[in-house]
Amino acid sequence: MAQRTAACTGCHGEQGRAASDGYYPRIAGKPAGYLYNQLVNFREGRRTYPMMVYMVSHLSDDYLQAMADHFASQHPPYPPPQPLQVSPAQLARGRQLALDGDRKADVPACVACHGKALTGMAPAIPGLLGLPRDYLSGQFGAWKNGTRHAAQPDCMAALATRLSVEDISAVSAWLSQQPVPADARAVSDSAATLPLECGSVAQARKAGRP
Repeated sequence: MAQRTAACTGCHGEQGRAASDGYYPRIAGKPAGYLYNQLVNFREGRRTYPMMVYMVSHLSDDYLQAMADHFASQHPPYPPPQPLQVSPAQLARGRQLALDGDRKADVPACVACHGKALTGMAPAIPGLLGLPRDYLSGQFGAWKNGTRHAAQPDCMAALATRLSVEDISAVSAWLSQQPVPADARAVSDSAATLPLECGSVAQARKAGRP
């Protein structure tokens, strides 16, 4: 499978550890259910990055699951966060959104779904640490403007519409600056009650994916 996924590592880095250009995300160690869902989303048009769509458009469910399992099993070390020029006020707002949310805006905290350590929650919720700011803000923007979709109900699309551009920038900056624990792993908590109903999580739970 390492040889078969060589095309993936051309952008996502060796073992899926992420490239250094600040956009392609780390896929190593993400929950297999999450990775599988994203590959299916590209194949079925819910995500539209042309290179990914081309690569997976003719692959079967079983093949996509094998790819997901492969990258989920990889755990290379994380690099330190890349330094940013960000104001203390912006970081403070990002921290508030990530750890406490914003009740007035009906925005739950990131930790409510992505785990207390923000390292993800199996079977289908990815970790948010170790991702570059450009990628994080780009994905929020894609959900906000309707170019990225997931299985309905699409919880992240609903959440993104409640966030201002300034809040997206703040939370993306704060998340990108957090160091990743040496033993970072997604929490196995398939029965956790989430603050929003998420179709992707429900699908992964039903399928019994890890």
